[in-house]
This record gives sequence, C-alpha cells and structure tokens, in this order.
Amino acid sequence: MSDQRNLEAAWRHLTAWLKANAPVSYASLLPGAPEVAVVSADAALRQHLGFSLPAELAALWRICGGVEHQELEDDEEGEVGSGAFLPGGVIMSPVDALRPRLPDRADTDWWGGAPVVPWLTGDEAGPESGHWVGDNGVGRWSLDSLIDVGRKAAYPSIAAYLDAVHRTLTDGPADAMGPGVPGVVWGCLIWDWPEVPLLDEALPYWTPVH
Repeated sequence: MSDQRNLEAAWRHLTAWLKANAPVSYASLLPGAPEVAVVSADAALRQHLGFSLPAELAALWRICGGVEHQELEDDEEGEVGSGAFLPGGVIMSPVDALRPRLPDRADTDWWGGAPVVPWLTGDEAGPESGHWVGDNGVGRWSLDSLIDVGRKAAYPSIAAYLDAVHRTLTDGPADAMGPGVPGVVWGCLIWDWPEVPLLDEALPYWTPVH
C-alpha cells in the first residue's frame, strides 16, 4: 500500500469515528485546500529553503485544508475548540503552516534549514509549538527549542500518527499518546489532562472515552 493510500485509510478511520462519536468536531473539518495553495506552498519552500513540500502533507491538505471551529452555545467561556480533535491540536492550513517556517525579514531561518514543515499546533494565535513533518516522519517542535528539530521523529508518518490516535480512541489505553486523554464534550473530541485539567467550566460536561 502506498504512503498516500495509508494516509487516506488512516484519515477515513479517524473521521468515521468523529462522525459517529464527536459530530461537532467532524463538522469542523474543512474541505481539501485548493490545488493552487498546495502548489504555492511547495514553490515557497523550494524558493526560500531549497526543499519541497513533504508529499504526505500535500496529500493531507488535498483531503483537508484545516479546520474551522464551530460555535457552541453551551461554551460561554470559549474553552472548547471543536477543531482541536487531535492531541497535538489543530491541523494547520497551508498559509498558517508556512508562516512560522519561512525565513523572517532578516532572511534568517530559525529552523536551521531542517527540511520539515509544521502541520499541527495547539497555539493557534501565533503558533509557537506543535508537530512537524518531514521525509523521516513526524516529531515535536517548539520555537523555544529548534536546535534539534527534524532530527528525531516520534512517528514514522502522518498516517502512523493518525492511526495511533484512532487506536487510542478505540482500543486504548487512554494515555497511549501522552498525559492528555480523549473525551467528548458538547459533541467535540477534546484531549485533557486528568491530573491537571485544562478545561474549567466545560470539565463537568466532558466524558472520557475510556
């Protein structure tokens, strides 16, 4: 099975779970990004950094170009982002993904030339951390520590990451992907920390998957 078919299968399994168990998160999925956006992202990386867009990320963007949080009437405090259904946060759009990756106005690449692109973040307002993807897999990134970015992958691919999410949701254990565990609140899949909950007002309505 090709890498693209692996990705498509992983995405299909995960989104089927969302549709059945977290329909508001499922409704947050945007359609695939326009081809021009994918091509432009690839061209920008080639021009400014000398490497091409990872093929698996391009394939994901053609399936889903990001997320749009749904309005939740019960969420008066604005705690729950319906599109943050992955433990790593939200899928970044092509524009959002390239913003922290391309050199700044001083033409400095703070990522040290690492041939990786961010694709997930929990910091939507000016992303400062998340997950990167490159030809060698998926790993964590943080603007506070970019010296080793791209060197050590936690998952061999985006498909493997999505498969791990699906296995955690269906088979467990709940903490298979770290201290955050999955639960559903107001139709949204949200990962929270049982020992030090991030949710406040929404926590009484959050039901762990396991």
